[in-house]
Amino acid sequence: MATTLLMPKATAVWLIDNTALTFEQVADFCSLHLLEVQGIADGDVSGGVMGVSPINNGQLTRDEIAKAESDNSYKMKISEPKVLIPTRRKKGPRYTPISRRNERPGAIKWIVRNHPELKDAAIIRLVGTTKTTIAAVREGTHWNSANLNMLDPVTLGLCSQIDLDMEVRKSSGISPDEEDAMGGTMLLSAEEALSKSAHTLEDIMNIGQNSELGETDTKVNSGEDVIDAESVFANLKSIKKSD
Repeated sequence: MATTLLMPKATAVWLIDNTALTFEQVADFCSLHLLEVQGIADGDVSGGVMGVSPINNGQLTRDEIAKAESDNSYKMKISEPKVLIPTRRKKGPRYTPISRRNERPGAIKWIVRNHPELKDAAIIRLVGTTKTTIAAVREGTHWNSANLNMLDPVTLGLCSQIDLDMEVRKSSGISPDEEDAMGGTMLLSAEEALSKSAHTLEDIMNIGQNSELGETDTKVNSGEDVIDAESVFANLKSIKKSD
């Protein structure tokens, strides 16, 4: 199983200072350019970098260094790691920390109460439990049923909100495209938003103009007396003559 060398420049510094390896061997082992290794040896490159022993890191053995020192054409190989760290979670129930395992029944109760459409397989994927525990919580036969409190699995850290929403969506049989077609929120482009706001502003202005015209028409049609200036002056003249 191939692995990657840790801190190649620091490893090159240590190999140059503590071994009789050639620059070519150090460059090949550390995956560096030959000129870069020569610059490290001259002190022009990686100034101030402390050397790191690949022997202490478990990535190189003294026997491998001895073979390379006795044969300039020998290319050293990185040692296999003693502990293999999985890069991807295998299929199966989700691992739950020991400190959270006592809270799983409460999370199951919350899911059963708030999302009764979810099947046992979905709950197992979310919480990492067994069908027996789910059935006991559903039927109220759990040994601690009287003291169980509903606990949100997302808040407990047993699953993420995205995983929960995905399982709910799967159980309902609605795809994301169908959800958008049924009235999901969609973002508008800048042109659509400006066009929509412009139409809305025109509608508001038209409504205001129509309301002003309506008020004027109601005043005219309400039967209010319209004052005639000529009749008023005629009345004033008649009053003066009588005086």
